[in-house]
Amino acid sequence: MYDRILKRMREKIRTRQYVMTLHAEEEMDDDNLSIFDVERGILTGKIIERQKDRITAEWKYLIKGETVAGDPVVVVAKLSITGKLVIITVYLV
Repeated sequence: MYDRILKRMREKIRTRQYVMTLHAEEEMDDDNLSIFDVERGILTGKIIERQKDRITAEWKYLIKGETVAGDPVVVVAKLSITGKLVIITVYLV
C-alpha cells in the first residue's frame, strides 16, 4: 500500500540522507540496538501503519523489519520537508 514511500525511505538509508532524533538514540541505547539494526529494519521491513502527527500534521510511518541478529524491530520514521528521512523512534517487538 505504501510501496512508493517505503522505496523513498530505503533510498534515504542507502544514501545516508537521514537524521536520528535524540529520542530514537535513547531508545536504541535502551534496547542495545546499533544504527545498523535501524538501517536493516527499514531495508528489510514493511510499513505496518501510517499515523498523522498531532502537532505537525505530518505523516509518520511504522516500519516493522529485522535487526542484524534477526530480531523483530519497529522503526517510526517520516520524510521531512528538507528531503531527509527522520528516524523518530525505534523499539524491539
